[in-house]
Amino acid sequence: MSFNFALPPPNPWVKHSSETEFENNWITVQNYDVTNPADNKTAYGVVRFKNRAVGVVPYEDGYIWMVGQTRFALGEYHWEIPEGGVPIATGESMKAAGRRELAEETGLRAETLTPLFQVHLSNSVTDEWGQVFLATGLRQGEDDLEDSEDITVLKISLDEAYDAVESGNITDSLTVTAVYKLKLMQAMGELD
Repeated sequence: MSFNFALPPPNPWVKHSSETEFENNWITVQNYDVTNPADNKTAYGVVRFKNRAVGVVPYEDGYIWMVGQTRFALGEYHWEIPEGGVPIATGESMKAAGRRELAEETGLRAETLTPLFQVHLSNSVTDEWGQVFLATGLRQGEDDLEDSEDITVLKISLDEAYDAVESGNITDSLTVTAVYKLKLMQAMGELD
C-alpha cells in the first residue's frame, strides 16, 4: 500500500478573524482568533514573509562555494550557501533570483541552475518558503554586495562542508539541507 501525499485530511483549524500586529519591508505579523483542532477558541500568530528564500549551491569537481556573513537576528557570523530574498511583489522567478544572488554574493555565474528541492523553513509560525538550486558550469565575475552584507567567500570540498554540518559548525537550514542532498547525490553517482 502506498500513501497518497496529494490527499491530505481536511483542515481542522477555523479562522474567525485576524488583525495585523506589525508590518515592515520584510514581514507582516498577523494575530488570528481561531478554533483549534481540539475545538478550543484561542489566538494564533503567524509571520507572513514578503520574500521567498532562494539558495544556490555552486558545485564543481567535488567543491562548493560558501559565504560567511554576520546574521543580524542571531548576532553571529555564519557560513552558508549563497542565498537571499525574492520579493514576491516583483514577480522575479526563483531561477532568476538564484542567478542574481549567486552573482551578487560570490561573483560566480552559472551555465546551469538545476532545482534541488523546495522547503518551508519554519512552518509552525511562518509561511516562509524557499527553493535551492545546484549551480554548475561556473565562471568567475565581479560580486555586487548589498550594503547589509559583510561577506567572505570560501571554496571548500563537499566533504569538508558535510563535516562542518555534522559538527554543528554550519547550522543554516538551507545549507544543511543542501549539503545532505549533495552528499546523497554523490553517493548515488549523480555528481561528478
